[in-house]
Amino acid sequence: MVSITASEVPTAKLHGYLLGAVGPRPIAFASTIDGKGRPNLSPFSFFNVFGSNPPILIFSPSRRVRDNSTKHTLENVLKNMEVVINVVNYNMVQQMSLASSEYKEGENEFLKSGLTMLPSEMVKPFRVAESPVQFECKVIKVEPLGEGGGAGNLIFSKVLKIHVDADILDENGSIDQYKIDQVARMGGNWYSRANLGLFEVPKPVSSLGIGVDQIPEHIKLSNVLTGNDLGMLGNIEKLPSKEEVRLYVKNNMELRAILNSGDVALKHAKAQELLKVKDVLSAWKILLADMPL
Repeated sequence: MVSITASEVPTAKLHGYLLGAVGPRPIAFASTIDGKGRPNLSPFSFFNVFGSNPPILIFSPSRRVRDNSTKHTLENVLKNMEVVINVVNYNMVQQMSLASSEYKEGENEFLKSGLTMLPSEMVKPFRVAESPVQFECKVIKVEPLGEGGGAGNLIFSKVLKIHVDADILDENGSIDQYKIDQVARMGGNWYSRANLGLFEVPKPVSSLGIGVDQIPEHIKLSNVLTGNDLGMLGNIEKLPSKEEVRLYVKNNMELRAILNSGDVALKHAKAQELLKVKDVLSAWKILLADMPL
């Protein structure tokens, strides 16, 4: 048994122990607006439900360990005291991960992640249309837990209205735990899919991915590629060059045959195969082949 005194290890290391040991943690995909009315969207795994009368959800945007700065979500909540907490299922996990990138203030993570803004009915922040359950909330209290890097900020959120996708309900009108297909956060790059188990999602690139909004429209409108596929494609720092694409096509006989067939769906399916094994760069080369760059 390894014993650790919390006060004697660096915060970053302690953070790793805590997140590696306490899980799976549900994800609050929090939608807020800033003082100028601009949307913001970010996930937080320090989250749970804490009562039903009144209905209270609490999540915690911690201060960044590296520089003790606060997150846009916290700053927005303190200005507007409203939030929409969206449940994350497997079909949107890659886009959710992309939205966790630290884009500059005012950047719309809905656009960067390719998720759809849906107007709320009782609060100003938007809902995530792809989320199976959306909670419109009034923030009743924000409780800071410290002033140093890594300190949490408990956001007490009173649920005003709940929106539930009818497709996840069973014959009795209750939420079917298989159909909702939730994901939860583990340590490192690991997640847990409630009905199937562990899987890995690489953290967004530190230099920021291009975002789904920068993906060519004909790729975004693919009948083959999923939201998760688009999220992975958007989490790349820059696109491969014309020369990189040309060499890839030249050295790939199977790809040349696909391109000669003119079957776009087949080309997208081949790119999707590479995304499944997390070869995002090669997937991009296939998608950009025979296109003007």
